[in-house]
Amino acid sequence: MKKLTNKEKEIMELYWSHGPMFVKELLEFYDEPRPHFNTLSTMVRILEKEGYLDHKQFGNTYQYFPLITEAEYGRKSIAGVIKNYFNDSYLSAVSSFVKEEKISVEELKELIDQIENNHD
Repeated sequence: MKKLTNKEKEIMELYWSHGPMFVKELLEFYDEPRPHFNTLSTMVRILEKEGYLDHKQFGNTYQYFPLITEAEYGRKSIAGVIKNYFNDSYLSAVSSFVKEEKISVEELKELIDQIENNHD
C-alpha cells in the first residue's frame, strides 16, 4: 500500500470522518472553488484501485467506503518510514528520537515501565 498524496489523504480523511459517500456528497465538503466532479471521481477510483476504498453499486452510481481505518493507515505509514529511513530497525528510530531530543530518556524509561507492566 503506497503512501497517500496530500489530496488523497484529504479525501480519505473525509471518508474516515463521514463514512460511506457518493462522490457528489464528498464534493459538498469542499470549499469553493470545489474540485471538478470528474477530477474527484478519478481520485476516488484511484484510491479504490490502490485498496483504500471499495464501493456498493446503487443503480448506475457508486457509494464508496473506506477499507482501511485511519489508525491502520497511521501504523502502516510509521512502519514504512521505519523500513525506508531506519533500515527496518525500530531501535534505530527510537534512538534517533532520543538523539534529536524528540523524546527524553525519562519518557523512554516511562514507556518501558508501561510496556513491562502491561505484559504481566
